[in-house]
Amino acid sequence: MPTAGGASPLMVPIRSLGANHRARIARHLLALEPHDRYLRFGFSANDAQIQRYADSLDFERDEIFGIYNRRLDLIAMAHLAFSADGKPSDCAEFGVSVLKSARGRGYGGRLFDRAAMHARNAGIGRMFIHALSENTTMLRIASKAGATVERDGSESEAHLLLLPATFDSRLTELLAEQLALTDYRIKVQVKQFRDALGGMMAHRSAVSDAQRSSRK
Repeated sequence: MPTAGGASPLMVPIRSLGANHRARIARHLLALEPHDRYLRFGFSANDAQIQRYADSLDFERDEIFGIYNRRLDLIAMAHLAFSADGKPSDCAEFGVSVLKSARGRGYGGRLFDRAAMHARNAGIGRMFIHALSENTTMLRIASKAGATVERDGSESEAHLLLLPATFDSRLTELLAEQLALTDYRIKVQVKQFRDALGGMMAHRSAVSDAQRSSRK
């Protein structure tokens, strides 16, 4: 049975990202290896092209989702794009990227489910992915979620029909976002503590070195 748009059996904190995360989004995309850039954008995007993409993200129109690690590195992100011309549309396009160091943890699938749930609750009836046919990982995620995959040579499209929103689907999304926000705030506090502790230890070490030097 398709699970896209429903709750995942293992909760992964995925939060909605705003414009204040733009710099971290750019760093995440710039950290992708050349082949991963090719699969994500459909061409060998250089640094300038990736930066322009990050700068052009419309956080008012689209939804951006991300997964942060304990160091507040954005290790996986998804872009759910709605109609760019402002006209009502019943579909949204999904794109995702995961750093090589974070592979094999199912983050791509979790982000797909999270985006599908949001699209469903926003009244969208269909989510689609346009990908290179060699991007088998992405197409497998879509197929596993129940999407119909159509291949046309080097390119493929996957279409997933979404169920209408329910009270449960809206509540699930609300709880998932609150969990992710709480998780993010805790990570921020822990990082601030570690940074402060590291600065204190570095200062003590410098003072100790200076004292030893003065005794010579």
